[in-house]
Amino acid sequence: MTGRDARRIAVIPGDGIGPEVIAQSVRVLAEVARRHELALTFEEGLAGGAALDARGHPIPPETLDLCRRSDAILLGACGGPRWERLPVHLRPEQALFTLRRTLELYANLRPAVVSAPLADASPLRREVVEGTDLLIVRELTGGLYFGAQSRTGEGARAVATDTLPYSAAEIRRVVRRACEIARTRPRRKVTSVDKANVLETSRLWREVATEVGREFPDVALEHMLVDNCALQLVRNPRQFDVVVTENTFGDILSDEAAGVMGTLGLMPSASLGDRPPGLFEPVHGTAPDIAGQGIANPLAAILTGALLLRYGLGCEAPAASIETAVWRALADGCRTTEMGGALGTAAMADAVLARLP
Repeated sequence: MTGRDARRIAVIPGDGIGPEVIAQSVRVLAEVARRHELALTFEEGLAGGAALDARGHPIPPETLDLCRRSDAILLGACGGPRWERLPVHLRPEQALFTLRRTLELYANLRPAVVSAPLADASPLRREVVEGTDLLIVRELTGGLYFGAQSRTGEGARAVATDTLPYSAAEIRRVVRRACEIARTRPRRKVTSVDKANVLETSRLWREVATEVGREFPDVALEHMLVDNCALQLVRNPRQFDVVVTENTFGDILSDEAAGVMGTLGLMPSASLGDRPPGLFEPVHGTAPDIAGQGIANPLAAILTGALLLRYGLGCEAPAASIETAVWRALADGCRTTEMGGALGTAAMADAVLARLP
């Protein structure tokens, strides 16, 4: 592949521990690309608090332009207490919301995998969680978080209203994406989660999900109420393969899935639309209390690189090689301090690099 054909990765380091862990993710991506003869170029841009400090805006025009002309975006977490008093439209997190909205990233993917070496990190019993390998597909641009809001009255007479709108088209595209992904996984199963016994939007969700399911006769589609799903995630998480649900339910269930794993330090994410670029970010936040100390766990960022290769560039073999190296490192007892070990950020990445197949 020539330099002209190279895939461009926009690298947005973010704030707090973001620059530290994203740098290690880039190291691993570059080495995997070399081994698999995959031409990647990395171009850095500013967003979040770092962009506010340098440019006075959470996502400057040149960063947005970089993201638009890239094949994928690798993003570090944005935000921190330094910028909490700013007006809402200027807070660092607006960079993420702007990218989601501008690039029409409607499907958020969060895998939760519990391999044998990490089963004891979970608050659940080993026999319950070991072997869990599920993927939550969360609708990201509709629903309660984007509906009309109002507030009237004061004190005891105050009334607040949030609306939960969904169109059939919004539901159809995210359920279809979940079914397409399920086709690439061994179990080929999708659990569509709603609250169809109460909410009209959920009744529409179930109707449309059922219609989409008929397009995928090779995928087993089931429906589950969200309260039961929340229970089943801690009772028997291994029953799930791909879980697809609306925005609010997905926000809650994906954090619960991280709790099943026992740490956010291993959870990557991908946000996808119908065309490139996708947005890839670890979900652990900026952790400003440990920023700059070289002890942050880079594994979520490294695994985010694997999702970037798989879902952003369509490169399965190099993506799988990263995941294999991470699980080998953990099986060999390699741990950062956050996981009860003694390795720093760079040393943990070194352990992964040393175990690449």
